[in-house]
This record gives sequence, structure tokens and C-alpha cells, in this order.
Amino acid sequence: MATANLAAKVRSTAGKGAARKLRAVGEVPAIVYGHGREPQSLAINTYTLERMLEKVSYKTTVIELEVAGASTARTLIREIQRHPFKRHILHVDFQELVVGEKVTVRVPLVFVGTPEGVRTGGGILDQVMHEMEISCDPADIPNHIDVDVSLLVIGHSIHVGEVKVPAGVEVLDDASAPVCVCSIPKAVVEEVPAADAAAAPAEPELIRKTKEDEEGAEGEAAAPAAEKKK
Repeated sequence: MATANLAAKVRSTAGKGAARKLRAVGEVPAIVYGHGREPQSLAINTYTLERMLEKVSYKTTVIELEVAGASTARTLIREIQRHPFKRHILHVDFQELVVGEKVTVRVPLVFVGTPEGVRTGGGILDQVMHEMEISCDPADIPNHIDVDVSLLVIGHSIHVGEVKVPAGVEVLDDASAPVCVCSIPKAVVEEVPAADAAAAPAEPELIRKTKEDEEGAEGEAAAPAAEKKK
């Protein structure tokens, strides 16, 4: 389980106008909620938050949230809202964790090894799933789940139910769903150029009269005229 620390302060204002004012002074509006507590509005320093997010995977990291320099809550970030174009953080939702209460998270998959079908058969590994949804105690949240693909041959796949997970972790995805497949790469069909005669239609033959033919034709036309004059 990965952990990180983050400081926050309580805010009493709410609404879009108040949120814009917070962002203008370098703070992000946030909220923390959980089982048995009222939702609490917070403000977090934008720079500190972004630096933390650069270092950890927030989906699987427990955030020790220090509120107003006094109370500390163990939380998970449930949602980060960003500007659709500028990608600035607009709002963050924290869920407080309760001892003995399981949480549902999505954990990234890490594919380990080179498939047998890739090494000896020229196949390719198609990664169908990149995350797996699990339920566990917050203390047992893994940073990732390893998927051993070294024995995978062409035409075979690994399903959710075949993936080994740490103790205390329950997989919520369908056990029959494929995680990865080793398949034959699609053949690249190259077009073979046809023969020159077949590639381009034959040009029509142009019949041109030679100079001698033209002179002969003129002579034949002049002869009958001369006979008429006689």
C-alpha cells in the first residue's frame, strides 16, 4: 500500500463563484466524505496537489489528509475534475477510509515476461485489460497486479479468474473476461504490379496520311476536273 501526505484547510464558501475565486489565488476546491461523517468542504494548494499527483498513482494511494493543521483522515481520491481543454484541476473528491471497512478500487495490471508464442512463433501480445477492479481492506491495496504471460502460446489467452492476486484481495471483474491474448499478427498483403500491357490500356493507333498520300489524293481529284474542261 502506497501512502502520501497532503494538507488542506476548511472552507466555508460554496458555489461556482467561490470556486473561481479559490482557483484565482492558487487553491483547488475539494470535499471529503465518508461513512458516518458529514461532507466537509476543503481548499488545497494547487502546486502542492499537482506535485503529489506527479509522484503517486492516486487511484491506489492512501492520502493522509491533514485538515486545518489538526485532524488527520486516511482517504482515497475518488475523483479529479479537470478543465476539458486546459487540463487544470477544478475539483477533488476524497473518501475517508474506515478501519475494517473494505473499499473498491481499480488497480493497474503489469504484464510480466515474454509469451512463448512471441518468442518462438512470431505472435503478438494483445492486452485486452489494463486495470482490474478489486475489493479489499485499505491496508491491502496493491500498487499493481502482476500477470505472468511467459507460458502463453499463440491462440491462447489469460482470463481474469486465472490471475493470481495478493491475499485479502477480491476481484470484482467477470472471471471469464479475457485479460490478454497471444495471436498471429495480421499478414500485410502487398500488391504485386501487373504486367505493363495489363496495367495500362493500349493507346489507339493513329492513322496519319503521309505527304505522298496527300499529294496522290490531290492528283486524283484534279484529274476528273481536267477531263470535264475538255
